[in-house]
Amino acid sequence: MNHEQSPTGSPIDSPLGKPAAYAEQYDPTLLFPMPRANKREELGLSGSLPFFGMDIWNAYELSWLNMRGKPQVAIATVQVPADSSHIVESKSLKLYLNSFNQTRLAGPEALLALLRADLSAGFGAPVHIQLTLSEDFGKLKMAELDGLLLDRLDIDIDRYEPDPSLLRVTQDAAAVDEKLVSHLLKSNCLVTGQPDWGSVQIRYVGPQIDQEGLLKYLIGFRSHHEFHEQCVERIFMDIWRQCQPQKLMVLARYTRRGGIDINPWRSNFSMGQMPSNARNARQ
Repeated sequence: MNHEQSPTGSPIDSPLGKPAAYAEQYDPTLLFPMPRANKREELGLSGSLPFFGMDIWNAYELSWLNMRGKPQVAIATVQVPADSSHIVESKSLKLYLNSFNQTRLAGPEALLALLRADLSAGFGAPVHIQLTLSEDFGKLKMAELDGLLLDRLDIDIDRYEPDPSLLRVTQDAAAVDEKLVSHLLKSNCLVTGQPDWGSVQIRYVGPQIDQEGLLKYLIGFRSHHEFHEQCVERIFMDIWRQCQPQKLMVLARYTRRGGIDINPWRSNFSMGQMPSNARNARQ
């Protein structure tokens, strides 16, 4: 796979915000990897990460031709480990996936083999990929994130950049095990400024977090510019440092753009299984 598009993997050099012609045939060079390390340095992260997790990508615009030229369709789910060296810019993934549109393949397994090889190379780690074929579309489920809804709180807002100082805990109180949810997460693309809409679920064990401060903090991403994965890691690290819970999990499900939704999950404790990939109403 050719990664010569940009030696630095800078978002400015990516296909974002630029006119792009769709390739007529399969082209893995369309993928644009960007190192995770650059943004993690901003968060003071180096060496061993204080979390593990996964970025769950769902791609709804996937089609190819069988050997007789008949179009086939599927939904691809890609699980990218949080410790991969790179993320892949989402528009480049869209362009890459659409390069299969006029490509003849022997079957879904042939497509899977190409996807696994190319995306593992792009993300810099083995990725797990599942295809849902059209005959199984009816088996896909919808569900909302569960937890106590922060959005019920009647609050005044005057800050629209994330402010970690808003994150406070109740001192000298017994530890709680809480799951909190907000649908008011909105951030903006790092390059184009286009809005990214999301719902976020936070589970923690530790001193009780002030809910009004937490909601104000989350709404503070409204004018913030970062990619989905980076926003979730910023939320995790700000809560971790400011509130010092023993256990912490942050999951965000973002509305799809360009036929792809991205759902980052970060945790420092095992829940025994991956979060559900059931899409919510806005996805």
